Amino acid sequence: MVKPVIISESPVSMADMKDYLENVKKNEKELNFRSNKTYDYISQFSTLDKKKADELKQKLEKLNIPRLKDVHIIKIIDLMPMSVDDLKSILLSYTITINNENLKKIIDVVDGYRK
Repeated sequence: MVKPVIISESPVSMADMKDYLENVKKNEKELNFRSNKTYDYISQFSTLDKKKADELKQKLEKLNIPRLKDVHIIKIIDLMPMSVDDLKSILLSYTITINNENLKKIIDVVDGYRK
């Protein structure tokens, strides 16, 4: 049996996944069961389109917050926290500490993209 080799891993936002699944849907006319369930979930809970999610990601990266990695940024984009406390609870599952000043900067940037 052939074992696949993982070359690289990178986090993917819900907006990117929705865009990818829409392209698959165009090409193949129909999604399989699991892809269709994923598409339904993303359609319900994704708040940004791909263009706005990419803009938000760039702005969060430009803040140059120490120890904030792509995986954290993608999680912030997907969940769109409304307050510093929400952001703290999101980042609590990771081993990362960010000071309150930087947390406020993140929330200020995210607030600009909230509907």
